[in-house]
Amino acid sequence: MTQMIDQHRRQFLGIAAGTVAAGLGVIDLARAETAAAASNASFGPIKQIHAGVLDVGYAEAGPATGPVAILLHGWPYDIHSFVDVAPILAQAGYRVIVPYLRGYGSTNFLSGETPRNGEPGALAADIIALMDALEIKKAVLAGFDWGARTCDIIAALWPERCRALVSVSGYLISSQASGSAPLPPAAELQWWYQFYFATERGRTGYEKYTHDFAKLIWKLASPQWKFDDATFDRSAKAFENKDHVAISIHNYRWRLGLEKGEAKYEEIEKKLASAPIISVPTITMEGDANGAPHPDPSAYAKRFSGRYDFRLITGGIGHNLPQEAPQAFAKAVIDADGGA
Repeated sequence: MTQMIDQHRRQFLGIAAGTVAAGLGVIDLARAETAAAASNASFGPIKQIHAGVLDVGYAEAGPATGPVAILLHGWPYDIHSFVDVAPILAQAGYRVIVPYLRGYGSTNFLSGETPRNGEPGALAADIIALMDALEIKKAVLAGFDWGARTCDIIAALWPERCRALVSVSGYLISSQASGSAPLPPAAELQWWYQFYFATERGRTGYEKYTHDFAKLIWKLASPQWKFDDATFDRSAKAFENKDHVAISIHNYRWRLGLEKGEAKYEEIEKKLASAPIISVPTITMEGDANGAPHPDPSAYAKRFSGRYDFRLITGGIGHNLPQEAPQAFAKAVIDADGGA
């Protein structure tokens, strides 16, 4: 197994040798990634497993005995953000698990009585429950947007479950208290949808125009990504989940302190409010054309105390980095896990 992974690392390093600026953490993939990112590949049959309060739908690839990589998508995206990443990692010997987050695809609540809660602590607890259900003791965790936030939380609070971390846009742990601080006007403007969702008009609007709303976010967040209708529609099916709107609205209202969380996650949220240091090996990434709100890398570098690297992926790469630059993302997962 180690030989397989090392061989793939060497292949990656050979490919990247002419495109990585030494010491700068800059990878220029230009449009070499475009063909891969525009693929209409699909996963095999989606598996289901009861985990915590959910019946989780997930894709799986690679050898069952390989080291585990769990890949987490964001809003409003789905597991297909990793459809071109998973085969690369599987070929390298990883067992790849790509779950639908609560409110997406075939992931559903086991009980109609469970609150449709989108707070960060709940999403992190979901993934710990999934790892327990699949008998996964430790995994490389990698994601973007909501997925990166969830990976960050697990790495910070459950480091014993995390082999390594890959987080697009870096350290995304926050709290209701930190979210209450006003930002400069230009920064607030980037969060327009959060304020829209704070109103009943916004909830109704998102419910009525989910498809169009999500497509607009894709365009704004990745202004140079020329995805086609088929690529978007493949992911948009995941938004038909009956709880998608409720989870999405609650997440953003919770951030503004407009909605309460659940008592069972209070201890998690208290720990997160202290902005805990992440000690596991980490690579953070950013696309050079990310149109979504994201912090400057210098603002969070000190939140990582272990082996750490930042990589800027150039060539017009936006917010959905793993789908737009799958080779760079897969390389980061392998490197974070020991090949850096």
